[in-house]
Amino acid sequence: MSLTVTVLGATGSIGRSTTDLLAQHAGRFRVGALVGGRDAAALAKLALEMKPDFAALADESAGPALAEALSGSGIPNGAGESAVLEAVAREADIVVAAVSGAAGLKPTHAALRLGRTIALANKESLVCAGDAFMRDAARYGARILPVDSEHNALAQAMGDGRVADIAKMTLTASGGPFRTWTRERIAAASPAEAAAHPTWSMGMKINIDSASLMNKGLELIEAHHLFAIDAARLDVIVHPQSIVHGLIAWRDGAVTAGLAMPDMRVPIAHCLGLGDRLEIARGRPLDLATTGSLTFEPADEARFPCLRVARAALAEGGAAPTVMNAANEIAVAAFIRGAIPFYGIAELVEQAVERFAAEFRRAPEDVEEALAIDARVRAWSLEAVPAARAAG
Repeated sequence: MSLTVTVLGATGSIGRSTTDLLAQHAGRFRVGALVGGRDAAALAKLALEMKPDFAALADESAGPALAEALSGSGIPNGAGESAVLEAVAREADIVVAAVSGAAGLKPTHAALRLGRTIALANKESLVCAGDAFMRDAARYGARILPVDSEHNALAQAMGDGRVADIAKMTLTASGGPFRTWTRERIAAASPAEAAAHPTWSMGMKINIDSASLMNKGLELIEAHHLFAIDAARLDVIVHPQSIVHGLIAWRDGAVTAGLAMPDMRVPIAHCLGLGDRLEIARGRPLDLATTGSLTFEPADEARFPCLRVARAALAEGGAAPTVMNAANEIAVAAFIRGAIPFYGIAELVEQAVERFAAEFRRAPEDVEEALAIDARVRAWSLEAVPAARAAG
């Protein structure tokens, strides 16, 4: 019997890797719904190949273009928030949640409320509303499987181990394009330079988060919620080869690690398999003899202050991670359009966390409250962008 899979964020890098796997194992899976952002042509092309029960775009204005592109195909389609929620409501055994940013909160939570198995690639769901998400997952019987390569590796490395026996859980970072750059050179970096990730092919925003190490900070917060582990036992180490994705040091001195070639289809396949191992066509097997050496180095929070800011937000708790994420999304967008320099990102985010520390102390009770905080912080951050222009 085939499993039905819905893909949120189908036209992004995670979505494309997912549909590649679904096509490879067409006898095992069928596509329930495909959801994209605003690219009608890309979603239509994918829908014609995958033959889903429903296709939807988040951008309502792109609806006519999608309808025209799918005319005569017999594939029902729509656009706007209601269409996205309709896609989520359709029957599915697994929902791959790969919408980037806070925009993924509402559809991911809607799937969670239906008790679905969620292959989670939208880390912002746990950064912005982690307490509420995990509480509701338990309440509605939803199963959350981590798609991020680091968290998936950690889940596999844990096996049947207990969190109580973990001395330290470490996420690895490639170090991004600026790993060997001086602070002065990083300060003058362009958006194109920041987006040139040495290992992974991701979207512009995620690439820049990786360059600043904010992405690793977001992943620390995600790990805190996924594994119910305190911040003091979470760490980051730079590993340029991106072969080791996560390590668990146990209290008896043993260390287990998750290793794989840097290919997002590996963690996606682990989630889709639901306990079975799926073969990946055109995959690259790990050959340590060919790799030769694996190197590690500490993360430099002086050159990469976003990691320090994220650690502080995790330690502070409450709504600090929600505030941090909202400000970061505005700051990264401002950097991309040239409104602030690279270090203006960390400055703006830190200012936002300090500004709202008293106003938003407790963690959001639900997604609606998280989105309200998100909107409030975004509005403030947009006005604060000029103040971060001179950061360096």
